[in-house]
Amino acid sequence: MRQLVRLGLALIPVLGLAQAQAPSPVPGPRSTSRAAAVDDPLLDSLIQEAFAKHPDLQKAGAAVRMDQERVPQAGVLPDPSLSLGLQNDGFNRIEVGRMETSFYSVAFTQPFPWPGKRALRMEVAALNVEASEAVRSRVQLGLEADVRRGYAGLLLVRDQKRLLDQQGVFLQEAERLARTRYEVGQGSQGDLLRAQLELTRLKQAAWSLEAEERSTLAVLNRLRQHDPADPIPTTATLADLQEPAVLTPDQVEARSPELAGAQATVRQTEKQLDLAKLDRRPDFAVTAGIMPRGGLDPMWQVGVSISLPIYGRSKQQRAVAEHEHHRQGQGAEVVSVRTLLRQRTEERTIQIEILRRTRDLYREGLLVQSEANFKAALAQYEGGRGSFLGALEALNGWVGDQGVFLQNLAQLQAQHIALREASLGPTAPISGGAIASAGFSSGAAAPTATRSTAKAPGTPQDSGPAMTSM
Repeated sequence: MRQLVRLGLALIPVLGLAQAQAPSPVPGPRSTSRAAAVDDPLLDSLIQEAFAKHPDLQKAGAAVRMDQERVPQAGVLPDPSLSLGLQNDGFNRIEVGRMETSFYSVAFTQPFPWPGKRALRMEVAALNVEASEAVRSRVQLGLEADVRRGYAGLLLVRDQKRLLDQQGVFLQEAERLARTRYEVGQGSQGDLLRAQLELTRLKQAAWSLEAEERSTLAVLNRLRQHDPADPIPTTATLADLQEPAVLTPDQVEARSPELAGAQATVRQTEKQLDLAKLDRRPDFAVTAGIMPRGGLDPMWQVGVSISLPIYGRSKQQRAVAEHEHHRQGQGAEVVSVRTLLRQRTEERTIQIEILRRTRDLYREGLLVQSEANFKAALAQYEGGRGSFLGALEALNGWVGDQGVFLQNLAQLQAQHIALREASLGPTAPISGGAIASAGFSSGAAAPTATRSTAKAPGTPQDSGPAMTSM
């Protein structure tokens, strides 16, 4: 009996892997130095590898470079034209050199747009580059967020596996002691059966966690263009991940590619409107030519042609109205994006505050109380005043609280990642495996979540996974 109690008490600091306390098993406030720690070097390397190899980011970069090549093209003069001709008197023979009005002609024509049009076209093309850069930024931010979520999910699953392993160690010893007590007539068969039942449930949970770990690895390896089964060895725990400072609404707006793209489109539409107004002005073309006449003196010519926008009411005026309507629509798009972004920022800021309070409540109160309950149940069992099932339920409840605490840390990371991603969609959750069994029912319930469907931008995963707003 005493061996069982000593084993349970010895496991308490080991099972507290989700806590940032060492070596004391009692959870306490998180140190500020840990909260301000730098990112995991492994996480940084995964992000950089994804940036270097992911095809979506390469495609977006190629689109930016393509639009950059269009800027100088927009400012170049229209291509000149070369005209060759022959003017001859009569049809019987070539009269060049014999008749004064018979000659060959070589003419060169260069069009010239109305002053200011070329500069405006270059500005329109340059603003198109800004829009393409916003798209690339969205792909990059989404890719980084996916890697961070995948890495946090991997740490969560591995923390859950360690928690499950430690519970398995206790249950195996408990099953052995229950069997010994039953065989000598000091224990009940129910104690032995319950210990065996819990061990069987742990096997099922272990298989679920193994499958979840392999799936998370496959996602991370796809993001960095590796084989799905390539291992990613980790030494950190979920509690080791950096918790960045909460961004202000202005900082989130400055990071938002959608807002930057919409604002660039407004400026581009304004330039297109100015260009449409200039299209009501005529363009010019200068022609210079020479007419050789054989033995006679050559002739030359110089001319200027002017386009006549005589259909301005049906053409140029309509184009001006078209771009004016477009400008108004894009201005409304900027307001819409900014409003939605402010809403998402406020939602995530609120959730971060609530999750931080919940985390601190677990560290400073709930985990301490759950541990004390487990110790009391073991002491009562040792003194013959409690049952084996009561001690077992207390242990499972404490382990369950540890599991919920890990989920809380994961969702806190999810909110920070979504905030820095400046995503307009719902916050994507960081999901772990299933560690619950019937014995965990005495533990705290997991925080509720509202599920919806959204597309995670930036990567091909974008099939519309279930999102969770914490």
